[in-house]
Amino acid sequence: MKLVIQIPCLNEEGTLAETLSHLPRQVEGFTSVEWLVINDGSTDRTVAVARECGVDHILDFPTNRGLARAFTAGIERALEVGADVIVNTDADNQYDAADIPKLVEPILAGRAQFVVGARPILDIEHFSGVKKLLQRLGSWVVRFTSGAAVADAPSGFRAISREAALRLNIFDSYTYTLESIIQAGRSGVRIASVPIGVNGETRPSRLVRSIPRYVTRSTVSILRSMFVYRPGQTFFVLSLLPFGLGALLCIRWLLLYAEGSDRSHVPSLVVAAVALILAFLCWLCALLGELNRINRRLLEDTQYRLKRAQFAPSPDARQESSHAG
Repeated sequence: MKLVIQIPCLNEEGTLAETLSHLPRQVEGFTSVEWLVINDGSTDRTVAVARECGVDHILDFPTNRGLARAFTAGIERALEVGADVIVNTDADNQYDAADIPKLVEPILAGRAQFVVGARPILDIEHFSGVKKLLQRLGSWVVRFTSGAAVADAPSGFRAISREAALRLNIFDSYTYTLESIIQAGRSGVRIASVPIGVNGETRPSRLVRSIPRYVTRSTVSILRSMFVYRPGQTFFVLSLLPFGLGALLCIRWLLLYAEGSDRSHVPSLVVAAVALILAFLCWLCALLGELNRINRRLLEDTQYRLKRAQFAPSPDARQESSHAG
């Protein structure tokens, strides 16, 4: 069994060595532990520091591609080198590396395929009150959308089994944290959440540079995921407001007509017709979305089979895993 710990990096020469110094080289349940650094277009000595610290694999991008693409590329490289479980962590040493055994335990025990480390959000001193509220709200929305009981959806400290990694698809270029959980949950991947510890702040967050921008980008990511993975329910909910308005206006017009009102109330009928047409369009989009969802599932299954063939472990790796088991 091989564990690969991956770290997406962008200009992390100041914190990477400290982060790597805490990473384990042995974890119970695995015969080997390897480190993977994804250099996302750094302009400092990030790659040199990684080499000096003995990182096993370095994926070097000449230009910045964004956190989500760096994460996805790291997952693919980890699969290429034969990872059975992949742990993702941040280069700023935010997460307590001593909790990695706790993070991978549900996967080793067969209880989960995707594990997210839940930070003690309320106890983190450098998180503002607004950020704490947004973290909890975002986690609630992701739980509702994905159907997975995840306590801290924005957490980047997570463990992914080989099977779950093969099924993972990320379309957002901003962040992988929310979409990956929603996509995994709607694809039938078993997701678990475990409490983890955090270290003190070493630098300001690169992802949350401004609260309004983070909220906007995260909202767009969640909405897109809802339209992709739950189109029927999403468009049905959207149809409730125009349908309710149109129905109420129609009932009002009928009551006034039955009472013998001398006014035609044409404006009410026009608004009612527009509202009902909007509701009908939402229902039509829900139907088309569900048909699209069927096609998407078929394409995902095809892609999964292609990935499984592309990243098939070598005979030596299979023999090693069988001996370890």
